[in-house]
Amino acid sequence: MKLNALARPGFGGTRFLLVDYIPTYAAGLAVLVLVWAGAPGQLEFDRAWHTAGHLGMGEVLLLALAMTLLASLGHPLQLALVRVLEGGWPSRRAADLSRRRQTRRRARLAAGEDLPAGELTEARIQAAGQAGTRLRRLFPPAAVLRPTALGNVLAATEISAGEPYGLDAVVAWPRLYPLFPADTRRIVDDRRDVMDAAARLAVTMAATALVTAGLLVASGWWLLLALIPLVVARVSYISAVHAAVAYGESVRAAVDLHRFALLDALRLPPPADLAAERVLNTRLSELWRQGVPMPETAYEHPVRLEAMRLEGEGRRAGTAAPEARAPEGTGA
Repeated sequence: MKLNALARPGFGGTRFLLVDYIPTYAAGLAVLVLVWAGAPGQLEFDRAWHTAGHLGMGEVLLLALAMTLLASLGHPLQLALVRVLEGGWPSRRAADLSRRRQTRRRARLAAGEDLPAGELTEARIQAAGQAGTRLRRLFPPAAVLRPTALGNVLAATEISAGEPYGLDAVVAWPRLYPLFPADTRRIVDDRRDVMDAAARLAVTMAATALVTAGLLVASGWWLLLALIPLVVARVSYISAVHAAVAYGESVRAAVDLHRFALLDALRLPPPADLAAERVLNTRLSELWRQGVPMPETAYEHPVRLEAMRLEGEGRRAGTAAPEARAPEGTGA
């Protein structure tokens, strides 16, 4: 299970419009214009404008319904499309060649992280620090390097989010995400939607370029029109990589700020220090990832904690502690 599969999977609303409908509509309209203009064959765009201008209301509704249906059918494939852009290719040779390129990119950043010999100026120290930050944000450890830039950014997020606390973010995320406050969840969702929209547009435009080339292969210089969706696909992929960096930042920040909400929800006692937190989170991660049983642990329920607090106050005041009551609506 991956982090990019666990943010709001909702069907409909703004996410559906941004991620599914707009890329599908853009691709469908581009292909329709070519067909209306006479493809395959010599293109006459006056014919396409004439056809578009004389569509009846029923034909427009039918086209809109068809676009919506295509977008709906593509919605369950979003994760698979992102996996392809991450480097999940059937050709092992192509993946290995691309991974070598990513290895060289990572090595250049790693070299920039090292402070040069000689006098250390503030500029050199800042440059090395920036290179180190980019290295951690853009690449995972070399042992798990992926063939594409997008795959490496997402892998870096999966590994680094929660790592300082001994928490495996991939297995903890589906349990932690529902506990986020609304504002945090909205930030994570918005950045995830931007990344998914750019990734979908990249794949859709690449497919549109292939369809365009097939339609215009016998149309002479008009074949160059296939470069337009190809350029859009490339720009969209670069945008997806940048959006993935922003998404990773929001994931790391959400884990940093709200990780203790997970312990509260599990009724586990809060750790006394960072070392104890790492031990506890490591045991939880092993339980969720591999089914390794945890040691016997006493739970800390809110009602029991309140009773202990009131009892302590009563002892300090020299009186009996009042009976603790469960909050209304809990059923306790």
